[in-house]
Amino acid sequence: MIEVIDLYKEFDKTPVLKGISTTFEKGKTSMIIGQSGSGKTVFLKCLLGLHKHEKGTIIFDGRNYADLDDKQHRQLRQEMGMVFQGGALYDSLTVEENVMFPLKMFTNKSFKEMLERVNTVLKRVNLKNVNTKFPAQLSGGMQKRVAIARAIVMNPKYLFCDEPNSGLDPNTATLIDNLIQEITKEYQMITIINSHDMNSVMEIGEKIVFLKNGVKAWEGTNKEIFKTENEAIVDFVYSSNLFKKVREVYLNETK
Repeated sequence: MIEVIDLYKEFDKTPVLKGISTTFEKGKTSMIIGQSGSGKTVFLKCLLGLHKHEKGTIIFDGRNYADLDDKQHRQLRQEMGMVFQGGALYDSLTVEENVMFPLKMFTNKSFKEMLERVNTVLKRVNLKNVNTKFPAQLSGGMQKRVAIARAIVMNPKYLFCDEPNSGLDPNTATLIDNLIQEITKEYQMITIINSHDMNSVMEIGEKIVFLKNGVKAWEGTNKEIFKTENEAIVDFVYSSNLFKKVREVYLNETK
């Protein structure tokens, strides 16, 4: 479990996160949502240790991040996988080399062992015969699957995804959503996704944290979001007429 307690973050004395508290459980896909400027990207970077927060506590399975020394911080980072918004694959490396990169950086495995692991995770994300291809030779959806393979190659405890569906068509986005949810349950990871895609939120949002102006304005599940009366989340989610109609149907069916 990741526990976040009374988290504050500011830049140039301007508060960005204002006392956020929540928890994230293993085996569940958790979503951080909110408008631009709500603080969701800063929140994700605080969890990753890329931003140092001014106040509050982040605990990873009983380990208080603030109490860890440099060696323990490095160990914790090796337990984290990251899927970046644009994929962040190295254009000059093949798929095999991209996925193998963390293993070369952080393990002492032989090339044979690394290759076996690379092939295992590529198979898991449904990619075959792509080892020697370069990212530019792949579709956007395939590139995202390579990025996911690289993120899980170290068998992480924690998976962080920043807008994983950015730039994908709806069908491919759904495939990526389902893949992330499947591997989250299969590997029993704690998965946290920063997203603005409401289709993803409704599809795989087993835990949703809605931020507004740096404050946690609502949290719940993708089922609870249909029946909430919280004005802030209703205005945000149901600004689309489609979602308004879906909500009306859901409420009518559950009366």
